[in-house]
Amino acid sequence: MNMGSYRNPILTGFHPDPTICRVGEDYYLATSSFEYFPGVPLFHSRDLAHWRPIGHALTRRSQLDLSRIGSSSGIFAPTLRHFGGKFYLFTTNVGGGGHFYVTADTPESPWSEPVPIEGPGFDPDIFVDHDGTAYFCREDMEKGGIHQWRLDLTTGRLLGEERVIWTGHEDRLCEGPHLYRIGEWYVLLAAEGGTHRGHMVVAGRSRSPKGPFESCPHNPILTQRGRVHHPIQATGHGDLVQDTQGRWWMVFLGIRPVQRYYNASHHLGRETFLAPVFFQDGWPVVNGGHAIELAMKADLPPAHPWPAPPVRDDFAGSELDSCWNFRFNPDPASWSLRERRGWLRLHGLARTLDEPSAQAFVGRRQQHFHCRATALLEFTPGRAGEEAGLCVLMNERHHAEVFLARGAAGVELCVRRRIGDLSAVLAQRPWSAPRVIIEVRANEHDWSLGYIEEAGEFRPLAGASTHYLSSEVAGGFTGTYIGMFATGSGKPASAPADFDWLDYKAEGSDITTPICS
Repeated sequence: MNMGSYRNPILTGFHPDPTICRVGEDYYLATSSFEYFPGVPLFHSRDLAHWRPIGHALTRRSQLDLSRIGSSSGIFAPTLRHFGGKFYLFTTNVGGGGHFYVTADTPESPWSEPVPIEGPGFDPDIFVDHDGTAYFCREDMEKGGIHQWRLDLTTGRLLGEERVIWTGHEDRLCEGPHLYRIGEWYVLLAAEGGTHRGHMVVAGRSRSPKGPFESCPHNPILTQRGRVHHPIQATGHGDLVQDTQGRWWMVFLGIRPVQRYYNASHHLGRETFLAPVFFQDGWPVVNGGHAIELAMKADLPPAHPWPAPPVRDDFAGSELDSCWNFRFNPDPASWSLRERRGWLRLHGLARTLDEPSAQAFVGRRQQHFHCRATALLEFTPGRAGEEAGLCVLMNERHHAEVFLARGAAGVELCVRRRIGDLSAVLAQRPWSAPRVIIEVRANEHDWSLGYIEEAGEFRPLAGASTHYLSSEVAGGFTGTYIGMFATGSGKPASAPADFDWLDYKAEGSDITTPICS
């Protein structure tokens, strides 16, 4: 074991509702993905502090149909477990089909087709007892409380009578249940207090997986509420894992709000944090009862860092890297890595970034306050309304973009910003070349959108405040994405947009990655 330090969050950017399991010396983690496709990103670690992406669980439309949902619907709060030599992932497609689970022999291999489970609600959990009995739990926002059934793991059929096993410590509208057997006790975790500053994790225990569960005397076992000026807020929705030395850990979500004037807001989304857990008198105690910090000390497993991901994606492969996502299920005709080898080609659809439906968009999470995203774009718009460029996007009503478009006097390089009902082009300049290197630069408070001159200097055209693309203003459960887009603004574009490469680079204080020492 290694008494050392690590940095929170362990997964930066939009990675909410973490769930974790261990197989041997390997740890696997999954998070929610909402309207983004592929769904449910998966990560692997050997030391709990360093994580590498290994793909997604839901990579086919047959597994994840997002055609009927809107922003911040779709995949909620998965539960990842391993038993019987197989991985199981339970989740809910909210607004698009309900509860289901998929299975795989390894997290990296293709996951199965979904097995549906009946019933309303979201945040499903699975627990398999020592006798092989499987228990399915979920929240119920209409009735309140955590509800439980036995489950047939072959068919997905609920068995026996419905039981309410938890009605809340403070809030009957509790969610995010996870059930474990730890020693002589069955321990239940749940999230309460909403998903913002009052968020928390509470615990109960019972001698039976069916309950009744008594409430922990020091509930909530995890919360940052009341710590008004602390850099970490809204901690909750935790999941437990035991390491190879028998020590317990909790992964959970939290936010890092940015103070601007009199307002605090977060735009990177809810991120994944880690804290040690020990048991006192049979009850879980998180981080010794202390606040969760950005710099933590704990008895970690032996350090196992991974190589840093490359700054540049030159789109030379036959498939997109796992960092890239589409919004909703993509139109296969809207993008290609094969039509022009070494380039990502986007065919602009009639739909624009202002619509809650699939567009010609390929984006990645913004994972750092201080970063820059730079791309080489080749695009000659054939008519007015055809656009292609780089965007910073929270949702269809809150985004900013730098792009090439055809105006009345010819092709122009423009910056536009949309905040709710207000949309305005902030900058326009003539552009005669078929290529441009466009860039978005970020700090805690602002994005600067512009281009790179031939001499290599960044020339900003206009900016956008992170506050107006934050969850506090834009709403929803996701975080900002930086992406490449193309559109025909009402009809399919006549010309393709080709991206030769994109660089994503952390800067300043964000260059530091999670450490073990």
